[in-house]
Amino acid sequence: MADDMMLHFANFSTLLLCMVLKFPQIFVLMRTKSTKGVSLKSLLLELTGFIVFITYQMYNDYPPPTYLEYPILIAQDVILLLMILYYNGNLKQGLIYAAVFVGGWHLLTVDKWVIDLAMSLCTFISAGSKFAQLQCLWKSKDSGGVSTLSWAMATYTCLVLVRFIVMTVLNLWVTVMVMYYKPSAKKQD
Repeated sequence: MADDMMLHFANFSTLLLCMVLKFPQIFVLMRTKSTKGVSLKSLLLELTGFIVFITYQMYNDYPPPTYLEYPILIAQDVILLLMILYYNGNLKQGLIYAAVFVGGWHLLTVDKWVIDLAMSLCTFISAGSKFAQLQCLWKSKDSGGVSTLSWAMATYTCLVLVRFIVMTVLNLWVTVMVMYYKPSAKKQD
């Protein structure tokens, strides 16, 4: 019972945080009018990952509560993208990005293998997004345009997955140990 309540709290709090996740970053950009330390490449990769994930969920008829936060995150990322382009003097490129994302979104559903392949790459796309942000910060050595609160909230929303990662590693470890200690004559199961 306590585990269920904790899981529901984690899910509900994650959903609530996702509704406002990018607001602090939006406010920092509005206040500083600078994109120093904010990676456009990171944002584009993150937006790509979000679009792939929600498209996969919808294509496979998953219930909306399993992807409810993604339309909200996508809307916030689009606002951030437009702000970054505006403050960098490249707002006209927004039309190009819009065309690429809308076209890409439609290409994902051309055939089942396309969306399955894209979804299998989603973790790498998301990880690439974080590495791009880290690279940007490393090069600029300036985080004045980056919201600490947005990144802290994003960290919290990912903590729910830590349990699953730990359990996966432990299950794999047990599997390897079972295979290692199984006598060679009995490797039938």
